[in-house]
Amino acid sequence: MNYFKHPSAEVNEKAIIKNNTKIWNNSQVRENVLIGENCIIGTNVYIDFDVVIGNNVKVQNGVNVYHGVEIEDDVFVGPSVTFTNDMYPRAFNNDWEVFKTLVKRGASIGANSTVVCGIIIGEFAMIGAGSVVTENVNPYELVVGNPAERIGYVCKCGNKLNKNLECEVCNRKYEISKEEKVIEVNK
Repeated sequence: MNYFKHPSAEVNEKAIIKNNTKIWNNSQVRENVLIGENCIIGTNVYIDFDVVIGNNVKVQNGVNVYHGVEIEDDVFVGPSVTFTNDMYPRAFNNDWEVFKTLVKRGASIGANSTVVCGIIIGEFAMIGAGSVVTENVNPYELVVGNPAERIGYVCKCGNKLNKNLECEVCNRKYEISKEEKVIEVNK
């Protein structure tokens, strides 16, 4: 075993956990989960079966990641975030459909946010704490609220871009593409 598992954590023998990942107190990782290298899975985290989590991901305490969710590399998932996977939940419905959710590389999801299933959160997007995400979030967008709405854009480094789509902290510059998405221009 090339990863750390707290004695109180439950990791299914069919889960694949890569090198240098840490799984903390009272967390549960179900069957057929794939968790990449150098991840931190906080206390009281539930990771449902077949979930895929990339490398260098931080999943903070109290997060619920349900079947149908894929999280790419370098993503931050704040404390008490919940992902859903059923658009029409009923306790008595035995014929329900999983709606997939994808969180792309470098995105950050603030504490106590809810991510409604069936959406894509773009590269390096940032979700403000307490938001309810009901629609796709484009790369580099900063969204907040219930329902979450764009209030600006963020840099790859995490700081808010100014009105000229420039980061005043790391000096990266961005522009709006023909597809009306923010892209970095000085990589």
